[in-house]
Amino acid sequence: MSASARIYLPRDAAALALGADDVLAALRGAAARRGVQLDVVRNGSRGLFWLEPLLEVETASGRVAYGPVGAADVDALLDSGMLEGRPGHRLHQGPTERIAYLARQQRVTFARMGVTDPLSLPDYAAHGGWVGARRALQLDSGALIDEVGAAGLRGRGGAAFPAAIKWRTVAGAPGRVKYVVCNADEGDSGTFSDRMVMEGDPYMLIEGMLIAGLAVGAETGYLYVRSEYPDACRTLAEAMARAEAAGWLGADVAGSGRAFRIVLRKAAGSYVCGEETALLESLEGRRGVVRAKPPLPALHGLFGAPTLVHNVITLAAVPRILAEGAAAYAEFGVGRSRGTLPFQLAGNVLRGGLVELPFGVTLRELVEDFGGGTASGRPIKAIQVGGPLGAYVAPEHWDLPLDYEAYTEIGAVLGHGGIVVHDDRADMARLARHAMHFCAVESCGKCTPCRIGSTRGVEVIDRIRAGGGEQQIALLRDLCDTMLHGSLCAMGGMTPYPVLSALDHYPQDFGVADARAA
Repeated sequence: MSASARIYLPRDAAALALGADDVLAALRGAAARRGVQLDVVRNGSRGLFWLEPLLEVETASGRVAYGPVGAADVDALLDSGMLEGRPGHRLHQGPTERIAYLARQQRVTFARMGVTDPLSLPDYAAHGGWVGARRALQLDSGALIDEVGAAGLRGRGGAAFPAAIKWRTVAGAPGRVKYVVCNADEGDSGTFSDRMVMEGDPYMLIEGMLIAGLAVGAETGYLYVRSEYPDACRTLAEAMARAEAAGWLGADVAGSGRAFRIVLRKAAGSYVCGEETALLESLEGRRGVVRAKPPLPALHGLFGAPTLVHNVITLAAVPRILAEGAAAYAEFGVGRSRGTLPFQLAGNVLRGGLVELPFGVTLRELVEDFGGGTASGRPIKAIQVGGPLGAYVAPEHWDLPLDYEAYTEIGAVLGHGGIVVHDDRADMARLARHAMHFCAVESCGKCTPCRIGSTRGVEVIDRIRAGGGEQQIALLRDLCDTMLHGSLCAMGGMTPYPVLSALDHYPQDFGVADARAA
């Protein structure tokens, strides 16, 4: 056994929840008893959550993975030659990069995830960090925005709006003070890619916000982080302090004479604050209530100033675009959906985790090939895509390429890339009721279709489940139409998606043969 060894153990919240700190304590104790020196790197998670805590050992031929490791496994692992990367233990997964789940991905935004120490500035720079920012500092606003436009980057949230149009609008808006706001209020069910970025590669997000600020003429950015993410908040705060000390934030970014600073704010614990105008209200110290549009935030946003609002994954994609050029990024994807998306597999799935691939992969490939089907071993019944207000995608569409336009055509959304799997025991009428109840609880209350419609929706679904028949189904459809077209924001406007898709594709769960005829 060698006298020293370098190991990697994630500091990601998922790994911590599964006992990563206990594993480390056991490792340190066992190594001390054996006279072995450990060089421990607390990296980000690779996103292979069914293998967490995933422990990696550095060898002459690369990293070798073991997982899921528990504290009780440590002595046996060391006895089997783990520190030399030997395959003698059942938890041996082989070379990390050859694990099929990881090897089949095309990691662009998540290329550093799990590879580097998230808070190490030298590590970040050694793996391509700040290259995009350095190039951005050499370009004027128009050239920067043109680069983002040529890459085809669209918002990685709900609306998939072209990023360059937002940038150009904010840049051209009158006013000396402008802002960049990062929406990190990741509240969709089954989503965790934002958290992974903030905990596992925070400098990438800082760099993305910096480049956006240079492009639109903003000297201040606000990072609005979900309050349920304490580990992400701590990591970001430390990363921001280190970036400022190194000259990447502050009054003189990289000696350019240009200023950019970031202010970290904890979110208010409200789902509707993920909507950009409610988020701005919250940032200003008020209750998170949706604003009427116009005016658009790009013209009249935070504190009345022109404001660029993006979510984490959108901004995280920007450094790579500037570093390698728009054409390299646009090579990925299909149609108008360019680049990659970090799909997140959750729910009743055997191998839950993050899969980054270009747009165009199918739902069946993700859930069956990567996810391995259901954790229960039972047949898949329903797959919800796009968060709690996303549609249940019918089995006949599981082979449809995942891209924004294709999903719009079938009345579905990609949203934040969250995928939640249900097996054949799922009660779709109950899940539809949950969507309406969720909207009723989380509604900001400003508009009637959302506030009242969701409450009435719960009541109507209860009557349908009690045998209300076609009249109540027709009433539910009418109500959904009102919410869809009359709500002030996507909170009420998208609640009909899971309800109607459940009703259309699983009518038997509502007690009828064909709900589309109602």
